[in-house]
Amino acid sequence: MAKPNHLKGARTNAALILNEVVVQQRSLNTALAHYLPHVDEKDRSFCQQLCYSSLRHYPTLQFIAHQLIKKPFKAKDKDIEQLLILGILQLRFLNTPDHAAISETVDASKKLKKVWAGGLLNACLRNYLRQQEHIDQKLLANEAASQAHPNWLLHLYQSDWPENWQNIIEANNKQPPMMLRVNQQKVSREAYLKQLTSQQITASIIEATDNGILLDQPCDVYKLPGFEEGWVSVQDGSAQLATMILDIKPGQRALDACAAPGGKTCHILESSPNNDITAIDISADRLLQIQQNTDRLGLHATLIAADAADTSAWWDGQAFDRILIDAPCTGSGVIRRHPDIKLLRHPKDIDSLASQQQILLDNLWPLLKPDGLMVYTTCSAFKKENEQQIEAFLQRHPEAEELRLSPTPATPRPFGYQRLPGDDVMDGFYYACLRRK
Repeated sequence: MAKPNHLKGARTNAALILNEVVVQQRSLNTALAHYLPHVDEKDRSFCQQLCYSSLRHYPTLQFIAHQLIKKPFKAKDKDIEQLLILGILQLRFLNTPDHAAISETVDASKKLKKVWAGGLLNACLRNYLRQQEHIDQKLLANEAASQAHPNWLLHLYQSDWPENWQNIIEANNKQPPMMLRVNQQKVSREAYLKQLTSQQITASIIEATDNGILLDQPCDVYKLPGFEEGWVSVQDGSAQLATMILDIKPGQRALDACAAPGGKTCHILESSPNNDITAIDISADRLLQIQQNTDRLGLHATLIAADAADTSAWWDGQAFDRILIDAPCTGSGVIRRHPDIKLLRHPKDIDSLASQQQILLDNLWPLLKPDGLMVYTTCSAFKKENEQQIEAFLQRHPEAEELRLSPTPATPRPFGYQRLPGDDVMDGFYYACLRRK
């Protein structure tokens, strides 16, 4: 990665971060972790806003940028293309005053030591302001650009959800709300709401959840009462429902496969702190996140760095009463939280992920006790990863049955339950509860 420099400012570092995502195909989280600590503290929030907003609208912004340049940028100058995209973002979506958006973008090119690009950026951004109406007409004629989604992703939503795809796209392109899960071992939801009110933080309960809270406005976690003391965690309401469906009882043994960063593991322990919980993740680095979360919340789980599907490498032979598989997936239900998915996912990924999901289901199923429950979840909106995956599993395993749930966690499907992005302001999520006969 390019070396971060605190002197470069929010826009310049945002361009470098975008370049890592767009050109190097690194995740936004990885790029932010590399650059953000070196950005001046006063600029960090704006830098993050630039990154998230530009990726959210990237297909639109890139289309506009290509209307303004005569020839493509050379590979070594893709950072200047990202600066142009950031300039258009500020003019089109962020309500930055024209003169500030243009002058600061030009100045950022100097900080990248590409003084030659200043005149080009100035001309392109001024041309955008002059030609905006004409460009908007062209934009409307290009569905992928106008909807800010790559064609393949757009077509999959349209194919799977012909009645709902426009709502999904709209939700994907919005900034997501911030939701919390109250640690019931430390404080009640009602008492915590009063704590928030005392800090002038406006919030409401998430009715579908036991301990969920929706903030009117996102805020820094360290401004949340009791965050460092483990009173509360950040977690979308959809993810909270997965643990509720697991319905773990005192004394039961549970497995959380694919557990990092640990939100669901911690939720299980908050609801039943004395249970024997094993949390597995293939990434040792990500397993550290679970450890940090359990430490902050005052909880304990057995953590194993392993491929959950390779049971011979980690299983001790004792069956589980409950198994949660939050399977690797396209993330097509949480694009509003991870807008880099639009650029990092590819059509071929779906078959590969569906194969991984099938292997996890088949290999972990024998580890479940008779009458035990396995909950399969994804943060995907695609049927191939969800209801079709469970339908095929039930055909392969006659000893399995899918339980119909009441109250329902989401919209009932022929197999399982699907929450689409934005339903009740929550993330897109799929749930299926399987019982071993």
